[in-house]
Amino acid sequence: MTDVQVGLSGIAGLLALIALRVPIAIAMIAVGAAGLTVLIGFGPTTGLLRSLPYEFAANWALSSLPTFLVMGYVAYHAQLTQGLFRAAKLWLSALPGGLAIATVFGAAAFSALSGSSVACAAAMGKIAVPEMRRNGYSVRLATGTVAAAGTLGPLIPPSILMILYGIFIQQSISKLFLAGLAVGLMTAAAYVVTIVLWATLHPAAAPRLVEKASRAERLAALRETAPSIVLVVLVFGGLFSGLFTASEAGALGAALAVAMGFLRRSLDWKTLRLALEESLSTTCVILLIAIGANLLVRFLAVSGTDQAISEWVIAVDPSRLGFFAIITVLYMVLGMFLEPVGIMLLTIPILYPVLVSLDINLIWFGAILVKFLEIGMLTPPVGLNVFVIRSVVGDMADTWTIFKGVAPFIVADMFVIGATMAWPDLVLFFVRLVE
Repeated sequence: MTDVQVGLSGIAGLLALIALRVPIAIAMIAVGAAGLTVLIGFGPTTGLLRSLPYEFAANWALSSLPTFLVMGYVAYHAQLTQGLFRAAKLWLSALPGGLAIATVFGAAAFSALSGSSVACAAAMGKIAVPEMRRNGYSVRLATGTVAAAGTLGPLIPPSILMILYGIFIQQSISKLFLAGLAVGLMTAAAYVVTIVLWATLHPAAAPRLVEKASRAERLAALRETAPSIVLVVLVFGGLFSGLFTASEAGALGAALAVAMGFLRRSLDWKTLRLALEESLSTTCVILLIAIGANLLVRFLAVSGTDQAISEWVIAVDPSRLGFFAIITVLYMVLGMFLEPVGIMLLTIPILYPVLVSLDINLIWFGAILVKFLEIGMLTPPVGLNVFVIRSVVGDMADTWTIFKGVAPFIVADMFVIGATMAWPDLVLFFVRLVE
């Protein structure tokens, strides 16, 4: 058996383990270790297993991962984002589907503090779905909007997926954040258009609000968003202006979120401990998956499988259009069964040589990749955001109803994907402003 055949056998074994519901981190570590043992021997492999986890985890760029997680969890538990939906509701309620549009804007603002699709969907679901139902909105529109709006979390910075991608591909995290922001804003705009069309074609699904908010009420609602706005401006203003690095931005954001929570008396020591525990747990899970992916990268590189797959893909269709068609199918299928971090770290080692061969902008691809991964959060049978909303709303809606509710938003997502592929400059607009 040649080295490439060993590598391909390892990939087949990895897919089999994933199909058997083995955690993806364990599956990648097992396959990587077994493959390297076959190729280079037991002794060198055990030496690599001793050194690789520390070498990877000691990467200074990774320090931004737990700090941004702390900022997001503290902002969530301290209810620093509580006024975002109320402000959006009062200012946008006159539009067709105004409450649903307010949900999208509220989710976009929440995303600037959280970076988590699941957290964004859960937070907005608790607030927005009951409000929309109280005002006569259909269950499909209410739940579908919130589930879809949650996918803005990893697109609008801070994004844990962008941080991991930047570390693996060795690209600027700040530039990736800016590219993600562009795609996030395009997605939000596409969702708003979808809601307006839905409300216009089916007025009964989104009744117009009769009550009118006064100017004083609207201004008061805006003042409630001040903590969130100050936090976002200080953290990301400093990051994008080059005043400090991503790691420093995360640390500042976490410290400010804790300070604001205590000053507003919406955060106590018990809640802070809960936020820290959740941040620690999430960090450990992500690092374990990342270490497994790193080991898999070594295995594929030693076997030459990554280069062989790259040559095969280019031989099948050497054009960019052909490659885009392949990755669209790949990520849509994987997104039906796996979670985003696992998909990204599983596919990057295989796709990277192809990206380099086709001279594809890696910042642009990072933003598109995260967009694909977030579509997977909506597609059956394992659409995590759908199941989060199902748990939040209880008996208000069944899972199939929510999946039907997100279907129009998935169509909108595909239009966004098409636009970003046809006009890459849309994604890189903010990046080029700071270059």
